[in-house]
Amino acid sequence: MTSNTIKSHLQRVSIFNELSDEELQPIIAISHLRLYKSKTFVFMQGDELDRVFFIHEGKVKIHKNDISGKEQIVSVLQKGEMFPHTGFFRKGSFPAHAEILEDAQLIVTPIADFEKILLLHPELCIKLFRVLGEKIIDLQNRLEEQILHDTYEQIVMLLLRLCKTNGTPFDNSFKITTQFTNKQLANMIGTSRETMNRTINQLRKKNLITMDNDGCFIIDSDKLEAELSI
Repeated sequence: MTSNTIKSHLQRVSIFNELSDEELQPIIAISHLRLYKSKTFVFMQGDELDRVFFIHEGKVKIHKNDISGKEQIVSVLQKGEMFPHTGFFRKGSFPAHAEILEDAQLIVTPIADFEKILLLHPELCIKLFRVLGEKIIDLQNRLEEQILHDTYEQIVMLLLRLCKTNGTPFDNSFKITTQFTNKQLANMIGTSRETMNRTINQLRKKNLITMDNDGCFIIDSDKLEAELSI
């Protein structure tokens, strides 16, 4: 049963979805499904980088701590995503912490074994490079946001980005399916919780964002994007 679960999930991962059952079987053979409880760590920054993970169920927060101990959230990943994205091409240690936000099922794949499979299927390398290219563009965009925009605009851009990465369509808007505290949102762009509180209240007064009964943001992305051109 576990083997079938791993197979059905990996078939939906972008870098594997064009592989035949025969080509996918060696990857299934070296992978295993593991359960993680909420608030536990998958790995810590500095641990040996020897495996990569695919999220079958649940959500994972990737974050770092600066020299003062302040948390910097890199991303919140959900079902269907892999991490760390540089795992197959980087030696050394994990570049950040990975913490479970809600009970999760992760498919764990050892890097050393997977590299042997890459030698047999070089087309997988090309797909991995494409995924990495998308991540590099995302990081470039974040850097530009920090350099070229004020804090209000950075918060608007963050919310728009979350619509794409952590949102689902909802009545001509987007519902952010991950519940973020204002402190967590502030940590994503390096601002203060007070600034985030103030800006979120401003956006709510403008009816650009609302919250449902579960505490999830409902965002009118078109109207919110228009804020950037004002």
